[in-house]
Order: sequence, then C-alpha cells, then structure tokens
Amino acid sequence: MTTRAPRALKTWSIAGDTRRKPTEYEIVTGNFHYHFNRKPAPFDLDPDTPINRWYLKHREGSPLHADDWEGFRDPAALNYRRYIALQHDREIYAEGVVDHYESLDHDEHLDPAWVAVLERLYVPARFLFHVLQITGLYLGQLAPSAYITNAAFFQAADELRALQWIAYRAKSLSLSHGPQLANSEATRQIWELDDAWQPAREALERLLLAYDWGEAFTALNLVVKPTLDALFKEALAELAAAHGDGLTAALLQESGVDTARSQAWSAELARYSVAANPANRDVLARWQDEWQPLADRAVAGLAVTFATAPQPKDPAVVSGQVAASIAKFRSSLPL
Repeated sequence: MTTRAPRALKTWSIAGDTRRKPTEYEIVTGNFHYHFNRKPAPFDLDPDTPINRWYLKHREGSPLHADDWEGFRDPAALNYRRYIALQHDREIYAEGVVDHYESLDHDEHLDPAWVAVLERLYVPARFLFHVLQITGLYLGQLAPSAYITNAAFFQAADELRALQWIAYRAKSLSLSHGPQLANSEATRQIWELDDAWQPAREALERLLLAYDWGEAFTALNLVVKPTLDALFKEALAELAAAHGDGLTAALLQESGVDTARSQAWSAELARYSVAANPANRDVLARWQDEWQPLADRAVAGLAVTFATAPQPKDPAVVSGQVAASIAKFRSSLPL
C-alpha cells in the first residue's frame, strides 16, 4: 500500500509563507497601503508634487523608522465591522444611562455652583476632544501601515463620540440652568479667554503642527491624550460623582473604555517600533520629554477650576492624581 504524502497547507500570498488562513482583521488590513516606501515617490504623480514631498518628508523621512511596519497588530484587532458592532452596544448602554437619570430629573437637582464648574471646564472640553480627533485623523492619514491607520481612525471616532456626549450634556443642562450653557459662542469665549484654558490651548494647537507622523503619534498617544484623558475621565469624573452629578460621571467613565483601548494599541506600537529598530527608543523618549511639560502645564491650568467647586479639590492633588495615572501608563512603554 502506498502512503500518500500530506498535502501542503494553502496560504494567502498576501500573508506570506505562514501556512495558515489569515484572520478577517488581517484580510481587510494587511498591506492595504500601496504607497509606503514606493520609489521614487509614494503616489503615482510627479515626485515633486506637494503630496509626494509631504509624505516623503513627514513619513518616510521620520526619525521614527522601521523597514517594515506590517508586523504591528492592534491588540483589539478591530476592523470596521467589529468597531461598529462594539460601539453600537456601548451607545445602547450610554443611552440607557441617560434615560435613567433623565427619568429622575437629575439636572434640576444639581447645585448651580457645580453647574458653573461644568460650564467653565466640562462644556468647553468639546473643543479639546475635537483637536484630539483631528490629530488622530492626521496620524491615520500619514501612518505607514493600515494596521496603524485603522487604529488611529477608530480612536478619532472615539473622540467624536466623546465630544457629542459633551454637547448633549450642554444642551440638557441648559434646559434647567440657563441657555448660555448651550450657546456655542459663549462656550467659545471661555475656551479662548479663560486663563485656565490657555495652557491646554497651547498644547493642543502645537499638537496640530506636529506634522511628522512619528512625532504626532508620540505627542498625541503617548503624552497629550493620556494626560488629558486622566484629567477628565478620572479626576473630573470623581469630582462630578462627589457633587451628585452621576450622569456626567457615568458618561466620562464610560468614555474611559476608549482610553484604555487607545493606550493598549499605543503601547504595543511603541514596543513594536523599538523591537524593529532599537534606535526608536531614544526617538520616542526625546519626543516624550519635549511634550510632557506642555501637557503638565495644561493640567495645572485646568486643575485650578477644581478648587472653585462647592466641594473644592486642591489643584496640586489633581495634578498629582493625573501624574500617577501617566506614570502607570508610561511603565508599559519600552522607554
């Protein structure tokens, strides 16, 4: 009796010689960017066109360099279908929380002095999250792999979700505590003129000018976003709960789930970049050291508003709480 030789497992050429079927995540993400490291220019245009010069300078020319970025994987392995399903369920939960508190006439029972804190700190934060959204979209647009692009784009969608809930709270609060809370022009005046907001505005406006994709990633995902998320989604959520504002606290804490997912893929990308090119460790550390003081000053400025609450919290304590949260996150980075 002859023995038939085992058949070689089939593989997908796009996945390399792995002898396995790629996952759905890999099928719709792997090698999707045809324009990275193409010679003489990324796009099929004159190499001297502005878009080619921009990508060559701010992506291929970035100090954050690796020969191959396709090996990175988002720990959540999100594709569009999975992201939509995930956030659909989260929105159902958030809407249920809102319905519960609205049935209790929650906002009518809030201390007007606490609402004044929300008006000064929480309501203008939608501008802050919009900057984080824009920067996330830019990072995704310039990223050297679709595995990075998708994670950045989903993160940007998370920011949109967060700022939409702030806009909802502004409107709902205005029904009980005055129409100025839902007046975008009045909120913009706070954002542009209130001394507490100016260090944050400086950090965020500088963030919009971080054109190098590696610096944009480091500044946004390793410094500015985790720092400000700790201030709003942890420290402010706790202050809201202490003032009987369970709805604001619940929405901020629920948004913290997105922060955790952002930090997971950001830490993984930092680890991958260092493994792919050990010189990236110093590159990331240098940018981190440049951006952290800006983020710290933003927190110090905004923490002043915590002292104006009916149950005040020492700004130094707030800054220390945020610093402890950032230290915990940085301990997961290869720096």
